[in-house]
Amino acid sequence: MKKVLIVDDTKNIRELLTKCLKIEGYDVKTANDGNGAMEIFLQEAFDLAFLDIKMPHLSGTEVLKKIREIGIKTPVIIITAYATVKNAFECTHMGAVAYLQKPFTPEKIRNVLSDLNEGNTVGEEESYSDFLTNAHKLIQDNLFSEAVYLLKKALSENPLDAEVYLLLSKANKGLGFNIDAEKYFKIYEIIK
Repeated sequence: MKKVLIVDDTKNIRELLTKCLKIEGYDVKTANDGNGAMEIFLQEAFDLAFLDIKMPHLSGTEVLKKIREIGIKTPVIIITAYATVKNAFECTHMGAVAYLQKPFTPEKIRNVLSDLNEGNTVGEEESYSDFLTNAHKLIQDNLFSEAVYLLKKALSENPLDAEVYLLLSKANKGLGFNIDAEKYFKIYEIIK
């Protein structure tokens, strides 16, 4: 049986994830803050971890950084109500494999698990067309931070593709970054 650690300071989130993951066949352990997560990570190995970004004392980003520094390579799914490009970039750079934006449903959890089981993790795209295909899917699934990250990688490969700017506009709008969304849309209009 696969083992998963859920770390979130909100009891309802821990309970929802626990129920969903037990139904999916996981052995579940929980922590309600970053310090508790570190204690558990130091005692046990996990096949997967769900890690909330914003927690008191020790943030999810700090936990992720610390476990990577000591060589723990557990795949981490980030949970956040505060999706930002900066967080997405930092966490993806440290090896986060996916994001769950609050509020989420049991179906969204199943979709993320299914993507992981199929190997569709952030950072493993092989080609430029994969970036665009996966960005379209992420935007449809309201995973805007992940989409922005992929699209910026695509932009670094081809800064003259109008479609990338249009998708960046949609993803930024989804994140509530209307000024950035407008900026990318204007660029799209110029080069299309």
